[in-house]
Amino acid sequence: MDLDMESMASAIGVSIPVLRFLLCFVATIPVSFLGRFISGACARHVYSAFTGACLSYLSFGFSSNLHFLVPMLLGYAAMVLYRPRCGVITFFLGFGYLIGCHVYYMSGDAWKEGGIDATGALMVLTLKVISCAINYNDGLLKEDGLREAQKNNRLLKLPSLIEYFGYCLCCGSHFAGPVYEMKDYLEWTERKGIWAKSEKVPSPYGATLRALMQAAFCMGLYVYLAPHFPLTIFTDPIYQQWGFWKRLGYQYMCGFTARWKYYFIWSISEAAVIISGLGFSGWTESSPPKPKWDRAKNVDILGVELAKSSVTLPLVWNIQVSTWLRYYVYERLIQNGKKPGFFQLLATQTVSAVWHGLYPGYIIFFIQSAVMIAGSRVLYRWQQATSNSLIKKMFVFMNFAYTLLVLNYSCVGFMVLSLRETLASYGSVCYIGTILPIVLILLSYIIKPAKPVRSKARKEE
Repeated sequence: MDLDMESMASAIGVSIPVLRFLLCFVATIPVSFLGRFISGACARHVYSAFTGACLSYLSFGFSSNLHFLVPMLLGYAAMVLYRPRCGVITFFLGFGYLIGCHVYYMSGDAWKEGGIDATGALMVLTLKVISCAINYNDGLLKEDGLREAQKNNRLLKLPSLIEYFGYCLCCGSHFAGPVYEMKDYLEWTERKGIWAKSEKVPSPYGATLRALMQAAFCMGLYVYLAPHFPLTIFTDPIYQQWGFWKRLGYQYMCGFTARWKYYFIWSISEAAVIISGLGFSGWTESSPPKPKWDRAKNVDILGVELAKSSVTLPLVWNIQVSTWLRYYVYERLIQNGKKPGFFQLLATQTVSAVWHGLYPGYIIFFIQSAVMIAGSRVLYRWQQATSNSLIKKMFVFMNFAYTLLVLNYSCVGFMVLSLRETLASYGSVCYIGTILPIVLILLSYIIKPAKPVRSKARKEE
């Protein structure tokens, strides 16, 4: 068996631990499929928890489930013992434990060297535990004054322990997401809401097949491109001999190549959640209506690669985590009666950086991304202020080119992680992806376009 694993791992160019993870990860699809035949809400919770724990054990070893139990039990204890502050308590305890694991295991180094551990799954699990506690906390609040997301997701009563465990470990969805809400999970297992027997529930097989074909394409492209664009070249003397545009082009190709690995992972998780039925999120308003699988979707590939603005990137990349950050960090930092500003954006990106790990590359990337989005907003405001269609199109193209340049410049830090390699790659192109957004932000204080005039009907809205 070990020899077979070794030959399989060498054939696809990964280590044995990574191959074991991939096999267990792909196994979430048949496991989720079999879950469709489990009848009764309690049996579904037991199946979700049991299969999730088994897949974790097979992938990462017994210690992984012990690590998962810590934030799960801390979050549940907070909900039982002190509901009025259970959300905040769970947030800090969950992130505290995750940061401790990041520091102890230094997973980023292991991932770069072909290793893997349970920290990535713990990251997803932490978000699920925190959102559950916050929504239970929100159940105490009056509906008046709550945001739409709070109204939709709040929990009026405490989930049972088996419901909670099933939600956290459901069919291995904690491996790579997507993150979903406890209320949606309960309605799915109890066959209520859009999953009720009285409602029309579509077949998931066509959408699952599409996700699997997308996964195969993404993995094939990544395996083809990866050997041609190694990250080690950023500290190689040969790289420094290249001209500015070649170095900038290489950075783009490194970012482009790395993204296909994530597209593959998220396509597999999308297939698993769709085939379970949990991924169904309603029907379109078109005629005839078509099923939506938004709850399973974590990435819009064309939306990322052809993004017209940096502002849209959180809506198309790691979609469910971006949604979590918006609901549980960004929106909750906005004071009543005030508009969000750069502080909320920077704080949200900082939380995202800490969630990924304490490597300098992560911290720099997410600070960069906050600045990148702020610069893109400046271009958009200038675009909206002009009535000339040609100038508008020029600003649209400028924002597209700006996003393409700054995103792929910035993401090098996310990939190489170390401060030395990050600064070496940024410095090799004269820090253009840092200077450009800062210049745009500074210019916004000088060039202040008039706000577009709104119609009377729009004002009354």
